[in-house]
Amino acid sequence: MMAAEVIEYLGCAKAGVYVDGTAGGGGHSREILKANPGNRLIAIDRDEEALRAAQENLKSFAGRFTLVKENFRNIKAVLERLSAPPIDGMLLDLGVSSYQLERAERGFSFRQLSRLDMRMDRSEGETAFDLVNTLDEDDLVRVFRDFGEEAHSKRIARAIIKARSAKPVETTTELAEIIQWAVPAKARYGKIHPATRVFQALRIAVNDELGSLKDALADGVESLKPGGRFVVISFHSLEDRIVKNAFRGASTGCICPPRIPKCVCDRTPQARLVTRKAVIPTDAEVDINPRSRSAKLRALEKL
Repeated sequence: MMAAEVIEYLGCAKAGVYVDGTAGGGGHSREILKANPGNRLIAIDRDEEALRAAQENLKSFAGRFTLVKENFRNIKAVLERLSAPPIDGMLLDLGVSSYQLERAERGFSFRQLSRLDMRMDRSEGETAFDLVNTLDEDDLVRVFRDFGEEAHSKRIARAIIKARSAKPVETTTELAEIIQWAVPAKARYGKIHPATRVFQALRIAVNDELGSLKDALADGVESLKPGGRFVVISFHSLEDRIVKNAFRGASTGCICPPRIPKCVCDRTPQARLVTRKAVIPTDAEVDINPRSRSAKLRALEKL
């Protein structure tokens, strides 16, 4: 996803120590290592299956990378554990990976029959099945509204409650069908499947994605050396808003009210914005990879 832009904005043509906080199958990790033979990489992912795929994909770079099974929100702890120096760059490619979507048994996609799961780390935590079958109506509405920006949250929550009163809602396709018949008729057959936002919301809730992102943005900036770059690719407005605000905050100096003649907050910027506006994929990339159409890239440089 936006491989050329990642290399450009991460600045990894210059030899250094880089972190890929969302290793997935190793696609971006491979490009970072290819960018300079002197590059060293720490590749992090919560998904053990993804790390096995990354190990295979990166085998030609043996000795130059370290794979770590961890949530990227714990970046500072990972670097301390590895006795790593301040890093030259960090990448986060957010959301669910193609590697996860393509495996029906992971329960991320409503287009493939599977038991509801959606955990990025299958060794811990509640599943989507747990949330769908235990949250009360108000909590379901909150999840769908806050994490999916779903306009029909209440109708969908009520339909789920009704369906599960007869039997648990167990599979991805079963949930998708409940959602499809819960929304108004005019919303059932649009360009976007009516289950899309609900599945996004459940995935975010199951994995605490927004909380993890906020932690990683703060600690990632701290972990950079001066001149180091932080690049984030997001795929929906909730993520992009968090990234935009965090980067703006890190690059902001004095926040004293204009009426005060002299600064008393002593706030200095930690970084500078490399991208004033979000960078979007080229038309050519969208043609090849339609999933990239909603991608937005932002970059920051540590001062």
